[in-house]
Amino acid sequence: MTLHLYDTFSKSKRLFEPIDPANVRMYVCGPTVYDYPHVGNARPVIVFDILFRILQHIYGEKKVTYVRNITDVDDKIIATAKENNEEVRDLTERTISYFNDDSNYVGTLKPTVEPKATDHISEMIEIIEILIQKELAYESEGNVLFSTRKFNDYGKLSGKNLEDLIAGARVETESFKKDPSDFVLWKPSKEGEPQWDSPWGKGRPGWHIECSAMSNKYLGNNFDIHGGGQDLIFPHHENEIAQSQCAHGEVFSNYWVHNGFVTVEGDKMAKSEGNFVTVNQLKDRYQGEVIRLTMMLTHYRQPLNWTEENLKESKKILDKWYNFISDFETKNPKSENVSNEVLNSLYDDINTPQAIADLHKIFKNCKNNNQDSIDLFLNSAQFIGLMNNNPSDWVNWGKESSIDEKQLEILIKKRDEARAEGKYEDADKIRDEIENMGIILEDKDGKTSWRLR
Repeated sequence: MTLHLYDTFSKSKRLFEPIDPANVRMYVCGPTVYDYPHVGNARPVIVFDILFRILQHIYGEKKVTYVRNITDVDDKIIATAKENNEEVRDLTERTISYFNDDSNYVGTLKPTVEPKATDHISEMIEIIEILIQKELAYESEGNVLFSTRKFNDYGKLSGKNLEDLIAGARVETESFKKDPSDFVLWKPSKEGEPQWDSPWGKGRPGWHIECSAMSNKYLGNNFDIHGGGQDLIFPHHENEIAQSQCAHGEVFSNYWVHNGFVTVEGDKMAKSEGNFVTVNQLKDRYQGEVIRLTMMLTHYRQPLNWTEENLKESKKILDKWYNFISDFETKNPKSENVSNEVLNSLYDDINTPQAIADLHKIFKNCKNNNQDSIDLFLNSAQFIGLMNNNPSDWVNWGKESSIDEKQLEILIKKRDEARAEGKYEDADKIRDEIENMGIILEDKDGKTSWRLR
């Protein structure tokens, strides 16, 4: 089996060939920490967690380095802190905690490294100085800007030319720029804003230089995979390529992998649009694996329409699987085999919808109570971050039990006695009484067990 990934730069699905199989390196743009993550933010967290698992499976856990940064200095962060009348650091530390809690909730592995932008200011300044020395960047009114026209490949990732970009609404046109498409590497800080000393005065970094510095420090000048959402292709990733390749003289990343948007009624989910749902808001109603499975049922490159119906369908699937597994004393698989069919699907550009379809097929074989089939199902599901809960915890999740268990056992005993005496009508009445308490009875092998509905 070989791994193929769709590469945004070449606009094609390519065989993945690492630079060094003993040190496979991936960088993914992480959160800008100013508010609770919404489910659109959660999609790349889950997508690249799955890719991380795939790479570890192929090359070994200790041979894959996954870096996901945290942007903790940014215009949105500063504006939110000011609005909240709090210190920027207090806001970012609290929001980082939100992000980590939500990432754990949807079952993701921790990246190898999670660097914060504010811990890498010196590395950013170093790259900016190199670009100035090469006359690829210039200082203007306390700002330092990159000269896009001096990089011949600018626009190749997004497929746009400079004239189109200049005419586009997303390009800033400040007077201190020599060219409208030039972008900021360093900017002067206003009073009360975070600031650091630099050769150009007290200020703070531009957004794009942050990722170039952090990826360079932990992965080197040239690494294997750079990931993120489609919304980052331009300008963020386009600018990362320009400044990194010009500074270091090497290809920045060999593969560019981007996930599609999460949409609501056809529009991109975004805080700016006011149509977002946070992971935190879903925690009272859905387990983390429900959110995770909902993401997996659409291919990562396709738009994902977020609906309550999709969440309910995912919960229905997982409820069926957990209810079945809950009947067995051994909940943990006795082998480590993962289905070749599931792996083949995942190796084909992270095709999670097909992998889930493969799981459904394996699950059908479990119904003959064959331990090997059950092990294969659990291993394959757990490989992609599902079926990691205790089945009884899953079944009873979110349900507050006010059941008088002593009274319940008395009723079950009376029902058993009625059945033994052939008084089936009386037994059915007792069963109805029990079910009205929110209890499901299960008769198996001459014994009666119960669980919360």
